[in-house]
Amino acid sequence: MLLNVHDIQQEIDVKKFYMQDLLCFANDRFKPVLESGVSLQDLGVLRGYGIFDFLRVSDGVPLFLDDHLDRFFYSADVMGLEVKKSRHALTMVVHHLIKENKLKNSGIRLLLTGGDSVDGYQLGEPNLVVVQQQITPPADSINHAGFVLASYDYQRQLSEVKTTDYLMAIWLQPWMKKKQANDILYHHNGMVNECPRSNVFIVTQQNQLITPAENMLKGITRKNIIKISNAIGMQVVERNILFEEMKLAKEVFIASSTKRIVPISRMDDTFYPPCTPNSVTWKLFELLCEHERQYIHAHKN
Repeated sequence: MLLNVHDIQQEIDVKKFYMQDLLCFANDRFKPVLESGVSLQDLGVLRGYGIFDFLRVSDGVPLFLDDHLDRFFYSADVMGLEVKKSRHALTMVVHHLIKENKLKNSGIRLLLTGGDSVDGYQLGEPNLVVVQQQITPPADSINHAGFVLASYDYQRQLSEVKTTDYLMAIWLQPWMKKKQANDILYHHNGMVNECPRSNVFIVTQQNQLITPAENMLKGITRKNIIKISNAIGMQVVERNILFEEMKLAKEVFIASSTKRIVPISRMDDTFYPPCTPNSVTWKLFELLCEHERQYIHAHKN
């Protein structure tokens, strides 16, 4: 198949149009995002060795920034990558990008790569990049229809770390679409783990809220759900969830920074009741939105 040079150039021009005025922070300098550049010798490019974190900016406020920085530094430590900027310095970088780029509702991505390697295998000097990008914010009302999950037997390596390795999730996209699903549910050895970019919660027939305790990434939204649930007297149980147990759940939902809370209407051949104002999922969604509004109000300049 011959490449259409005109179409390629048109796509490049579109990207430039949307990104040309945006600043990013790359290796100690603020620069146009199109000039951030990462070497082809970087282990992030050669081997996919790197970590990142992603947070939403709502009304100019970087949501739960301290929590995201906690996870970013933890991931870097586990991966043996030095972050040569302090928490305070990274906080200032994030706020500067928000001020200069004037994107009040957007996303901030902090990326730390394995650095330029002398042999394509040894760690080099990590490259740190902080980029702000336009995103579609989650709706302020719950998704009534819910998502359909397709289950897949898989365990991510270093699952407690937010690495840049999404190979399996991306490879499975055509399979997921054939299953007419919205997302993938990872399970392994009979235990439910996570979705590629979301945490999983179930509500039992006894109205007990449960989420996996291990073999997955502990999300910031997951942390907030546990916090607000405990505040209203609904204790969240963190423990292993049997895959068969999930089929018997009264409600299932997934949660992430970019989705908030999304009810699950079906997992493989198992259907769940519609989400209503009386559902635990619905109530937690409303509480999470309020928690977010309170955070924004407390952190507005």
